[in-house]
Amino acid sequence: MNMLSIIDKHESQVRGYVRSFPTVFREASGAELWDVDGKRYIDFFGGAGALNYGHNPAPIVDAVVRYLQSGAIVHALDMATEAKVQLLQSIEGLLLSPRGLHYRVQFPGPTGTNAVEAAIKLARKATGRQNVLSFTNGFHGMTLGALSVTGNTFKRAGAGVPLTNVQFMPYSHYLGEEADTLGYLRAFLEGGSSGIDRPAAIIVESVQAEGGVNVASTAWLRGLRELTQELGVLLIMDDIQVGCGRTGPFFSFERAGIAPDIVTLSKSFSGLGFPLSIVLLAPELDVWEPGEHNGTFRGFNPAFVGARAALETYWKDDAFQRETEAKGNWVHEQMLHLSSLFPSWEVELRGLGFIHGFACVDASLPSAISRAAFEEGLLIETAGPEDEVLKFLAPLATPREHLAEGFNRLETALRRVFQQPRERNTP
Repeated sequence: MNMLSIIDKHESQVRGYVRSFPTVFREASGAELWDVDGKRYIDFFGGAGALNYGHNPAPIVDAVVRYLQSGAIVHALDMATEAKVQLLQSIEGLLLSPRGLHYRVQFPGPTGTNAVEAAIKLARKATGRQNVLSFTNGFHGMTLGALSVTGNTFKRAGAGVPLTNVQFMPYSHYLGEEADTLGYLRAFLEGGSSGIDRPAAIIVESVQAEGGVNVASTAWLRGLRELTQELGVLLIMDDIQVGCGRTGPFFSFERAGIAPDIVTLSKSFSGLGFPLSIVLLAPELDVWEPGEHNGTFRGFNPAFVGARAALETYWKDDAFQRETEAKGNWVHEQMLHLSSLFPSWEVELRGLGFIHGFACVDASLPSAISRAAFEEGLLIETAGPEDEVLKFLAPLATPREHLAEGFNRLETALRRVFQQPRERNTP
């Protein structure tokens, strides 16, 4: 029996990525995957941001295997374990102290949406206010609290109930390059008759990934931080998809020189694709009562081991960041080249670092390009409210030769879609 037919027969209709990448995968290493038929693929998808260090990075795999073979504890709820203590030491020593950041660490559960739920809940408890403000095109998760601050109409409709106590404001450049969206936000928050109550918090992504690779300017991010501090509103930074080095520095907000009140991290934080999320919170916000927020799998120790190995391997100095930034500049050049190949292609290039996107006027094109790329042995996904953006999200550790091979395959796919013969090879 065809293995995909088993998926069709038994798995819920809610499945998504298997429809975009219709094969059965067996092995993976770095930025390469192989399916059961032996076909090789280059990965520009990166587990939707969960595989910044690639598939099965040896230093992390080795650390986890050694841990599991030692007979050490795997499941511990939130009891103290050696693995947790060592991870907390690495977070402090490698992430926080070098950046002058002062946070406590909460382990809210295994996924990013758990972190967002905890952050929103904490902000309401700490301030005594109910309202939370989010932004157009924001995406923060699929559970009810996280979904309430997510802008996508299709995903919100899946809730089946009203999503309340949240208002939305235009994101940076949402109303065009000339619009002062921060001034707009200030007017609503300060206006006595705006209809918007003073929020407990504002939640934001410095780069909206699922929302269409929308990059907030550093000036906008700094202005937002100043506004929240001035008005006594907490700033929650959702760094779940664009943190862990995706934009260059470990935290995506470092480029703006700001320090949010609360930070959510997940996806690549475990280093290996293990489920793990954390919330970083300013010490004065740590008003939880013991057990007031909990979860059965908030103590998955192999993920702690993977996260520590990732920090100690890739963030012990600035070498990995410098390499990512250099390759990110090269990626931008390749994207710019591809965007100029086809005169009829109405496209806007967006992004920075290792997150880029082609925003197409014809919203049907990204899905067509993704399908053609898959046939060429390249995984690349779409984003945006209408899937109008083709999104580059390769692992940060992808070797240059695999990046070049991937762009070579992407160009071939583009030429197929635009029915233009190939004239050159991507260098």
